[in-house]
Amino acid sequence: IADKREGIGVCGWILVSFSFLLVLITFPISIWACVKVIREYEQAVVFRLGRVLSKKAKGPGMILILPCTDTFIKVDLRTVTCKIPPQEILTKDAVTAQVDGVVCYRIRSAISAVANIRDVHSATLLLAQTTLRNILGTQSLAQLLASREEVAYSIQAMLDSATEQWGVKVARVEIKDVRIPVGMQRAMAAEAEAAQETRAKIVAAEGEMNASRALKEASMVLAESPAGLQLRYLQTLTTLAAKNNSTIVFPLPVNMLGNLGQKSKGG
Repeated sequence: IADKREGIGVCGWILVSFSFLLVLITFPISIWACVKVIREYEQAVVFRLGRVLSKKAKGPGMILILPCTDTFIKVDLRTVTCKIPPQEILTKDAVTAQVDGVVCYRIRSAISAVANIRDVHSATLLLAQTTLRNILGTQSLAQLLASREEVAYSIQAMLDSATEQWGVKVARVEIKDVRIPVGMQRAMAAEAEAAQETRAKIVAAEGEMNASRALKEASMVLAESPAGLQLRYLQTLTTLAAKNNSTIVFPLPVNMLGNLGQKSKGG
């Protein structure tokens, strides 16, 4: 806007000179109408006879305004945080969900925010809603739930690119909440429970298999060492006696059991 402005013409300079002369005649009373104070977090876009006065906004501090020919608009440069209302979307896998979020932005060019768009805050919020719906419509429900940060970054990049000509810098976009129908929640809960049961059965089966392999190896070791089998038998008796002292155990020699087994086979 500042690069395309033209001169105010002869009539404009006459009006400006007249206004300046009026200020000098009514000084010091006119000083209260000419001096304006701009806060640290604000900038003022000054219009002289309807045209932007300079390429850069004024402030912060004191600025001089001619009462008859100049007007100004204050622009707040602080970061604005607004809530995106819940948007009902249809995900890529045909699941209906309601998603809301938060967008944080600030105005980095006061002249562009005033001269290029009528209401920069309302336009940014409406564009954020539309961008949220467009981006989430291309994602599945699983991607939306598992990759919120990546989806929010995509929304931020697209929104920042669209609002650049308005002098707006989008600092952050966050997806606040994702609400899905109750029936879908029950189906997802049943699916998760079934998956947990499947994993539990697999773990139990793997444990049984490992235990059987260990028992097989132990039996092979004990078969090679009869003394080891007897020691294991005595250790088992010691364990039983420690758990229940009232139990009386009459141990039999292991070799006797082996001899009985051999006699039965020979008969």
